Amino acid sequence: MGTVDFSAQKMEVIASIAAILAIDLLQRFFAIANMSDDPAWVERELYWLVHLTFVMSGVLMTLMDWQTARAGKH
Repeated sequence: MGTVDFSAQKMEVIASIAAILAIDLLQRFFAIANMSDDPAWVERELYWLVHLTFVMSGVLMTLMDWQTARAGKH
């Protein structure tokens, strides 16, 4: 086993929180889809909203990882 520095541990905690929030977000979206009058519209809109949410969280995680790696070089 290797050592884990503070920065890596912080990234793991943030990734875990993002995963928990993603599950909660999906549950809320499915609850909204079940209450709507027009399921086709909701399905299409929710698909894009969920997709963009996950893409943005991935981009932000990548930027945080890049910033952490860059800060370690100085």
